[in-house]
Formats: sequence, structure tokens, C-alpha cells
Amino acid sequence: QVQLVESGGGLVQPGGSLRLSCAASGSRFTIYTMNWYRQAPGKQRELVATITTGGTTNYADSVKGRFTISRDNAKNAVYLQMNSLKPEDTAVYYCNAVRLPARYWGQGTQVTVSS
Repeated sequence: QVQLVESGGGLVQPGGSLRLSCAASGSRFTIYTMNWYRQAPGKQRELVATITTGGTTNYADSVKGRFTISRDNAKNAVYLQMNSLKPEDTAVYYCNAVRLPARYWGQGTQVTVSS
């Protein structure tokens, strides 16, 4: 079992930055691939960024070059640095831990990009 708690969301102007954090507790953090998903109103949840146990990263095309995912295994945490934010980045952002067949989700944190 893994418990995930996101933080760092908020209201930011277009072009601004935010850093989301996800604190993990419970099982061994290092064995999980970690993901950030987001869900905008009326839309399906989408995968934004992934970081594997070995540190390999992948990004959705819509955020490449603007978002950076990282993990600190000593702190049992994963981060999402979001730069050059756009209104279309507005969504609830969820932290996700995966080691198949297990999947765990946080409660989400709201990110609103608006002037």
C-alpha cells in the first residue's frame, strides 16, 4: 500500500510557473514508477509525465519542453515543475504510483491558469 498526497497547486497567470509535490508513504517508494495525470472539466484524465524507477522520463507532447518530472527517493517524493503555463493546463493534477498490478492515486491538487 502507498499513500500519496499532492500539494503545490494554485492560481497562476499565463506564462507563470508552479511546482507540484507528491509525498508518498507506506510501501517502498523506489519500486514504483511515478506518474502525474491531469483532468480538466468535462475531459478524460490524461497522462502528463512519467518517471521510472531508473529515472527515465516521458512527457505528453502538450507539455514537452515546459514541464519537468523528478523524484527524490530519499524523501519519498515526486515533483512536477511546470513552466510557461497556459490556460489549457488548467486541471486537477493527480499523482499516481504504479507497480503492476497495483495502482495508487492521490486526492489531486487544482491548478488554475488565468489572468
